[in-house]
Parts: sequence; structure tokens; C-alpha cells
Amino acid sequence: MSRRHVAEKREVLPDAKFNDLVVTKFMNALMLDGKKSVAERIVYGAFDIITSNTGQEPIKVFHEALDNVKPTVEVRSRRVGGATYQVPVEVRLERRQALAIRWLIEVSRKRSENTMIEKLSAELLDASNNRGGAVKKREDTHKMAEANKAFSHYRW
Repeated sequence: MSRRHVAEKREVLPDAKFNDLVVTKFMNALMLDGKKSVAERIVYGAFDIITSNTGQEPIKVFHEALDNVKPTVEVRSRRVGGATYQVPVEVRLERRQALAIRWLIEVSRKRSENTMIEKLSAELLDASNNRGGAVKKREDTHKMAEANKAFSHYRW
């Protein structure tokens, strides 16, 4: 880890259909082997399924799902005098979003539906209704932080 320079943040352009930066970040995280058009097809396909199933605005459901998955606290390892403690710390806004996106994609890929479009739309709907694997992951993270609250004085 370099101590000289702070990594510069790359600005992403908003997506073509909804003009939303978060959707672009989601597509970029979903993308494999630089195949952006495939990732785009998956995300927009999932949004179409969400629209047909619920009749709601897909971008609204997407943001609601993301908000339900974002963690507020997490544990980080801190070494003090030969012992390693799991210290609960608050999560920065950018990291919250990144974790939520990562967890949604990770859980979607593990689902049992046939196509990635179906998997993603089902997971987004579940997350917007406060259930599903990604929400469970957030709950587990919060439980871990709660259990290790005793070590919060080791925060740095």
C-alpha cells in the first residue's frame, strides 16, 4: 500500500437509459471480461422483469433494494498486543454503496433461477422487500458488530 499518493477516484458517466450514476457503477461491477453490453443487457432485462412483475418504477425498486442492503457498521481487525480484535467501525458512504452493490451481485449469482436476468431481478425484488441473501448478509454484519461492541474502544 503506497503512502505517497491517494488513489484518484474515477468518475463514471451516467447510464444511457435512466441517466443514473449508481446504475452505471452496478453495471461495471456486474461486468465480466470487459463485456459491458452483456452487463447492460442483464441489468436492463432485470429492470424490465421488475416493471412487468410489480408495475413499479424499476429505478425506484433498485435504489430501495440498495438502501436496504447498505451496512452502517462493520468489523475490522485490529491487532493490539499480540491479540487480534474485531473492532466495530462505521462504514463510509462510498464503501456502503460499494458493499451493497457487491453483495447484491454475489448473492444474485448464487441463486437457483435459470438466467442471470431472472436471478438479478428476483434478488432486487427480495432486497427491496427487506428479505433475501444480500439483506441477510447485512444483518450478519450488523450482528457481528453488535457482538463485538465491547472492543469499540480500540477504534482508531
